[in-house]
Amino acid sequence: MGIVNKSANPGDFSLWSIAVPAFGPSLLFGIGEGAILPIIPLSARDLGSSLAGAALVVALIGIGSLVSNIPASLMTAKFGERLSMMGAAGLSLIALMLCGFSPNLLVFGAGVFLIGAAAAVFNLARQSYLTEAVPPLMRARAMSTLGGVGRIGLFAGPFIGALVIHLVGLQGAYWVAAVAIGAAGVLAWWLPDLVSGNGPAPKGPMPTVRSLIIANRRLFLTIGIGVILVSAVRSARQVVVPLWADNLGLDPAATSLIYGLSGAIDMLVFYPAGKVMDKKGRNWVAVPSMTLMGIALLLMPLTTGAGSLLLVALLIGFGNGIGSGMIMTLGADYSPRHGRAQFLGIWRFLSDCGGSSGPAILAGLTAVVSLSFGIAATGILGLAAAAVLGYWVPRSRPATPGQ
Repeated sequence: MGIVNKSANPGDFSLWSIAVPAFGPSLLFGIGEGAILPIIPLSARDLGSSLAGAALVVALIGIGSLVSNIPASLMTAKFGERLSMMGAAGLSLIALMLCGFSPNLLVFGAGVFLIGAAAAVFNLARQSYLTEAVPPLMRARAMSTLGGVGRIGLFAGPFIGALVIHLVGLQGAYWVAAVAIGAAGVLAWWLPDLVSGNGPAPKGPMPTVRSLIIANRRLFLTIGIGVILVSAVRSARQVVVPLWADNLGLDPAATSLIYGLSGAIDMLVFYPAGKVMDKKGRNWVAVPSMTLMGIALLLMPLTTGAGSLLLVALLIGFGNGIGSGMIMTLGADYSPRHGRAQFLGIWRFLSDCGGSSGPAILAGLTAVVSLSFGIAATGILGLAAAAVLGYWVPRSRPATPGQ
């Protein structure tokens, strides 16, 4: 294992120097998640679940992540980023075995919940590691790349899983995930150790989650609200394209193609966006990202066929893609060096709250009014997120306590 020395001249630092051990686990973890996400509801149905019950089982991933963010931060603070990622990979393997060999729906649901909990530990640890390892002048590029490679994994995972399922059946997806996530844990072992050059380590007791919330309450009530709105829109966007395509009467093949092309655009623009955030400031990406997504969602109810829906879906993908790593970058910017893992746990908790509420808001408004109204309301949330971030996030790259 090598050593990342933050005391070195930032101009001498290259992301390539830590690319494989830092970003490789995220790619592999994404492949593992992508392989199982489409087949979790199918497995639940095979175990006797109703359609509503299958949807609830899928939601257990998000619930597991949400309730585990704070414990994940405490674990990372105590054991370090590298061991935490390895532990998360180990927990994922146990969860996958529960899912793959579950005798009933209860055991299967427990496995799905643990997958979400493991993802919370893994995501928190990798973000904390990169925040420490990468000079602040390259932070946004690192976080955008981190988000981007994860999306590439999520995009590729279903295709790899589909191939193995074709050969060995539904359980093949869990074996794909087990191999990918196990490899992520092995690769995490080779993460370079960190040697900080920012002076002596802070003295005094480690801040508690409660003390960090009190000390940063203004931040959480301003930019934190923006983070919740961003996550709500992002999570809802994954649902609106297939729902509206179905509303238009498009066949599943056309819907999948539109969704896939939107995801492809999403993956292609993450690094340039990170470079803009580093060179110009976070607002140069945060505001356009949410503005484009908000406008696209407002336009979606006006689409009348596959062609117009594709154009709107591509705009959504582009808007989301340029915002890759945005929430992680802001969290890293404002995280204090002393108590960083706990702060990032709170930050990710806010993000997951938004992620959980987005589809729920869409579903509620659709049930009460209509699908087109729910989609348009989600677009308004996107514009609100742009306004909140545009007002509160500094227009230049901040000199932060996390440096």
